[in-house]
Amino acid sequence: MELIHKGKKAKKAAAELAKKTTMQKNHALELISGQLMQEKNFILEENGKDLDAGKKNGMSDALLDRLRLNEARLQDMADALLQLTHLDDPVGEVLSSWERPNGLAITQVRVPLGVVGMIYEARPNVTVDASSLCLKTGNAVILRGSSTAIHSNKAIVKVIHHALEKSDLPSDAVQLIEDTSRETASAMFKLNDYLDVLIPRGGAKLIKTVVEHSTVPVLETGAGNCHIYIDESADKEMAISIAVNAKTQRPSVCNACETILVHREWEGLDDLVNALNEKGVVIHGGEGVGGEGIIPAVEEDWAAEYLGLEVALKVTKSVDEAITHINRFGTKHSEAIISSNIKSVEKFLNEVDAAAVYHNASTRFTDGFEFGFGAEIGISTQKLHARGPMGLPALTSTKFIVKGNGQVKK
Repeated sequence: MELIHKGKKAKKAAAELAKKTTMQKNHALELISGQLMQEKNFILEENGKDLDAGKKNGMSDALLDRLRLNEARLQDMADALLQLTHLDDPVGEVLSSWERPNGLAITQVRVPLGVVGMIYEARPNVTVDASSLCLKTGNAVILRGSSTAIHSNKAIVKVIHHALEKSDLPSDAVQLIEDTSRETASAMFKLNDYLDVLIPRGGAKLIKTVVEHSTVPVLETGAGNCHIYIDESADKEMAISIAVNAKTQRPSVCNACETILVHREWEGLDDLVNALNEKGVVIHGGEGVGGEGIIPAVEEDWAAEYLGLEVALKVTKSVDEAITHINRFGTKHSEAIISSNIKSVEKFLNEVDAAAVYHNASTRFTDGFEFGFGAEIGISTQKLHARGPMGLPALTSTKFIVKGNGQVKK
């Protein structure tokens, strides 16, 4: 079976990769960066095949945007690989050390996870992100993208292999599952003998499926039903600027705002509606939200991840009502309050349950690069191991090194 064969090769490569130095890993990343641009025409040609198929199959503009590659986006990927070489290698980092009364010297250090499985949807940039982050942290990776990006993913992995063949790292450290059937995905969920962790990256349905059916430990990334709450004391110009940015700067991503909550005493509601209309945003308005073209909101809108130019807009009575709404309908991703009332701000930041909470800033900053982590493997909304943007340390585990001089247990 293809999956078992790739699993065996990845496990062998992981053992070899764990012995490589930071210099060897960084050199491989530099080679991949150069190879991406050297073979950009090949990658873009294959990406074009996926885009053509997507258009024929009625793929939404938001999903086509996630799928689309161009020279600028490839250059961004190549630059990100070079930036990754400047980040500290977490492998071997000493987290703590101490000596016991019996003379045992104990040290806790970071080590690679082993073999990482990535299952993701129509975002070929994830193929580069996941491969590079895993290589930097000494992990092998088995990639399983969606059928909608298969030509792009195959091309990118082929280019990565061309680069790795010139490096000291094993080419088998990056594996792509080319069979995109549901049966193969289900088999991957059970690949405990070869995968140390499985990371889903995509919409809520994909993540839920992986979490519910995987016997491999899951490092869960989250869907993004993110909120902007505009308090009564919010500066009108700032609030509108932030809300419009969070919704429209790139609406197809998980840290884009999907619901805007507005305090009933805030005086800028009409101006906010006009600003959203000017950007072509479809508004699903709750009670108290009126105006031409507004669609009455239904219960499903409060939990919707639109991933496009649509937003739910609701008027609230207080910061407490906003917090209750967010904790009920949010996905524990990113939530923001726009306010100059310090009590409301502190209450919001302390009581909202999310991986990232903001004051007077757009939710679009929940990102590994923006947080200064360099590239990210995803944004975790769970509370185990890692939460929020997951950089290099999230792809490591730890082990204890214990040194003695003859101690025995009495």
